[in-house]
Amino acid sequence: MTRIEPVTLTGQYVVLEPLSHEHHEGLQAAARDGELWKLWYTSVPSPEDMAAEIRRRLTLQEQGSMVPFTTRLLDPATGGPGRVIGMTTYMNIDHETPRLEIGSTWNAASAQGSGTNPDSKMLLLRHAFETLGCVAVEFCTHWMNHQSREAIARLGAKQDGVLRSHTRSKDGALRDTVVFSILDHEWPMVRNGLEYRLAKERVQ
Repeated sequence: MTRIEPVTLTGQYVVLEPLSHEHHEGLQAAARDGELWKLWYTSVPSPEDMAAEIRRRLTLQEQGSMVPFTTRLLDPATGGPGRVIGMTTYMNIDHETPRLEIGSTWNAASAQGSGTNPDSKMLLLRHAFETLGCVAVEFCTHWMNHQSREAIARLGAKQDGVLRSHTRSKDGALRDTVVFSILDHEWPMVRNGLEYRLAKERVQ
């Protein structure tokens, strides 16, 4: 796999756009929706830290280890991008294997439980396996983030293990990291599950 270029991915509920500084105000507003940066087990940037977080992610993109996206709701009236609801990324990119991690993801509280998360994961996983040719896609989360762990498991990812005292959280405490993955031969089954979930969301 060669260097991953930024790309816009459009689904049923969301549009994933290449992150840019132009998204700053929209991302600040999304972060204020639920004040998720106050949850100790997450790493959601505060509105005051958003510009620095955008710079950090774009620097990693220049270095080839990350491809960051801004998540927008799909506007049903126009079929185009609507309001900004969060961020997600391809990260820890291994071009040789090739494999990558989907992470550093957060969505505004009002968008949670609305089909935006499985739609976003469908877009990222399909692009990773069917376009980029990845043999594996990884997900990592804080041991104490039970909501995230359950969401990853619902995707069909399998838990690989727990890395004890893996990294330090924003408050300096040591974090245990739960690692999940989906392999390329598992992708058709995972895709079927996501398609079923998204079809149910449309009916509701």
